Amino acid sequence: MTLPVPVHVTAALGAFLVVGFLGRRLARRLGQPGVVGEIAFGMLLGPALLGLAWPRAQSVLLPPDVLGPLRDLGHAGLVLFLVGVAHELRLDAARLRDRAVAWTALGTFVPSLLAGAAFGGWLVWLDRPSLRGTAPTVAFVLLLAIALAVSAVPVLARVLADRGLTATRAGRLSLTSAALVDAVAWLLLAVVIAIATPGAGGVGNAATVLVAGTLAATLGRRLLRTSPVERLCARWPWPMAVALGLWVLLAADVAESRGLTAIFGAFVVGLMIPPESPHWDAPVRRVSTLGLWLVPVFFIATGLRIWTASGGVPWLVALLATALAVLSKVGGGYAVSHLGGEGHAQALRVAVLLNTRGLTEIVLLQAGYSAGVLTSGLYLALLVTAVVTTSMTGPLLALIDRRHGAEEPSAPCEGERITVG
Repeated sequence: MTLPVPVHVTAALGAFLVVGFLGRRLARRLGQPGVVGEIAFGMLLGPALLGLAWPRAQSVLLPPDVLGPLRDLGHAGLVLFLVGVAHELRLDAARLRDRAVAWTALGTFVPSLLAGAAFGGWLVWLDRPSLRGTAPTVAFVLLLAIALAVSAVPVLARVLADRGLTATRAGRLSLTSAALVDAVAWLLLAVVIAIATPGAGGVGNAATVLVAGTLAATLGRRLLRTSPVERLCARWPWPMAVALGLWVLLAADVAESRGLTAIFGAFVVGLMIPPESPHWDAPVRRVSTLGLWLVPVFFIATGLRIWTASGGVPWLVALLATALAVLSKVGGGYAVSHLGGEGHAQALRVAVLLNTRGLTEIVLLQAGYSAGVLTSGLYLALLVTAVVTTSMTGPLLALIDRRHGAEEPSAPCEGERITVG
């Protein structure tokens, strides 16, 4: 018996949410961030096993008229979740006055950016169609450079909170440096999409949208900081959360229609929201939490699409990408932080924390895949890199604590707010 499409979509959505919940629970039992379990179950393990055990499973269980709405839901969830990510990029003056932040951000960004560019150059030289694809060389190399250079602010914030490191020197330094690195990475991603997308107007159009987005974020933040809006937000947090969610989806659609990724629209809205206003915390948290619950739908729907289009994970490429990612991020972060005045153990902690790529790298990869910059095989290889670099953070921090002792919390800088994703 064939189920009506709305019933079928609802049943599949429930199953996807259960898979995401089980992935989170298992990951946390193993001492890992929940997103590691969601990625492993949703994008790697589930679709792979389903495809091997029952090759016709997708056409029977998830026909196009069912999978289409689920993909849209997952994409909407990702966009809603990113509002909270952008809101967490709080680069206040108290943190940026610390000279070590600049040293650490440069140390973690430049070596990994160069390693990613070298990796991309090697793939261009190798010229294997299943990995290289047909994207413009500049866009291809730049995207791989960004993918190896990013750190995951929301996952990093959760790791710091779970391990009691939020108020420590290493926690503050790593979180602020990651926010700086990711802010640059999102701007570079817009350039990649503009170069790679035919008919989008090229880099000139992307630059116009970036300038317009920056002005909108600045003016919007001033408007949202006014007393009438603050009172509305404090009195009716739920209606404001609904309005914020609709606003985010509209901004994402506008950004995509202008040749950029929907992610950029979500980030502009997230950056508009005043970080110092406690009244906005509740609406942002509700929108971002809804998105977080729908992110596993994105993982599974994307995973099914990737596994269908690919021949599996190119493990040698995944191993090389992971080795380059770890060596450049941890090695560069440690060396420059140590030169900048941090002690041996402190520099190690900061470097290991910044090696956490998590969901941020997944979002960048998804944007690149949707724009035709990445092939499905290379997407899977870099997905393995994101999972491995994130899952190794906890064990490496535990090893550092055993050898050098746990770090004690320090007093926050004047005016500094410690955020938790």
